[in-house]
Amino acid sequence: MTGSIPQRNAQLETLRDLLQQLGVQPEQLLADPMAPPVVVPTFNEYVWQVAEAVSPGTKRAYHSYWRRICHHWGSRRLDEPTPLEIKRLAETIRTDVVVRRNARGGRTAAEHLIAAMRCIYRHAVMDGLIAETDNPAAKVAKPRRLASTRRAIPETQLAAIVDIAGSTGNDPELDSLLIRLHTETACRRGGALALRPRDLDPDQCLIYLREKGGTSRWQPVSPTLMRHLLAHHRERGDSNRDGSLLRYRGGRPLTYRRYDHLWHRIGTHLPWVAAQHVSTHWLRHTTLTWVERAFSYAVARAYAGHTGKNDVGTTMTYVRAEIQEVAAALAALTTEPHPLTMPTTDADDRQPTARSPLPT
Repeated sequence: MTGSIPQRNAQLETLRDLLQQLGVQPEQLLADPMAPPVVVPTFNEYVWQVAEAVSPGTKRAYHSYWRRICHHWGSRRLDEPTPLEIKRLAETIRTDVVVRRNARGGRTAAEHLIAAMRCIYRHAVMDGLIAETDNPAAKVAKPRRLASTRRAIPETQLAAIVDIAGSTGNDPELDSLLIRLHTETACRRGGALALRPRDLDPDQCLIYLREKGGTSRWQPVSPTLMRHLLAHHRERGDSNRDGSLLRYRGGRPLTYRRYDHLWHRIGTHLPWVAAQHVSTHWLRHTTLTWVERAFSYAVARAYAGHTGKNDVGTTMTYVRAEIQEVAAALAALTTEPHPLTMPTTDADDRQPTARSPLPT
């Protein structure tokens, strides 16, 4: 028996050499020889099938990159490009990117191009069009992300933003509501635009946020903000409780363009806003930074709606903050009592360790 092991190893080595000379992969021997050959589609044929299968957020993020891929490689089959060719295409997209005010050398464009490619090939692997080991996009590294330049906005500068938003433009009431909504909840633009009238719970002062990655949560808001949201719906909404909550005066739902116009206008009045490329996401940084400093990391994480496990240790499973703690942080931030905050004794009463950044 012991003498057969070296013999078997020698036979396996001979077999590997033979397969290598024939250009045959071991997994190919498992395929049914009577099965019809797999017809690999072109990018033009397959990309838009993928677009119909992904979420609206993914489609919106990758749509322009899929168009560019089809422009360059539309008639090529999925199994033709090599990892080197994908990297070269990413560099081409990177150099051709439109230079915006917050551009960072096209890194984001190259990263999104590779991510869009990976999405296509991930579905191709699921469909059995190519093998996992033959996925060329998985072998291309994304550009290293630079550290974010966003930061918390100081109280005096935040007050100036609030003042300009509420005193200029063609709809200062709407813009003031947007600034207040994002400052109180630290929600993203997509979460605000996805709000519906049925997402408001006036009794408990909660709004239901649906944000990127399919995440959703009930987020506490102050009684003042809830009153303004309800009044906004009464004045501009209709009977459809599943329609958009945030609307222009004529009843048309808000889009991302409103935010672009808002920050452009604020930047014309406050040069530092334009120079530092301040955006709505800076309000999120401001609020979450204060909550973390004044309360804890666990409360800030819950306040932000973060649920992923990649950036924290196992301990977060046991120290997860509850919605009542988020409401307590909001109450301290806005200096308004919240329905979800329970009365406590003097010994247990928790005071924030930092002053609220909201203008008084």
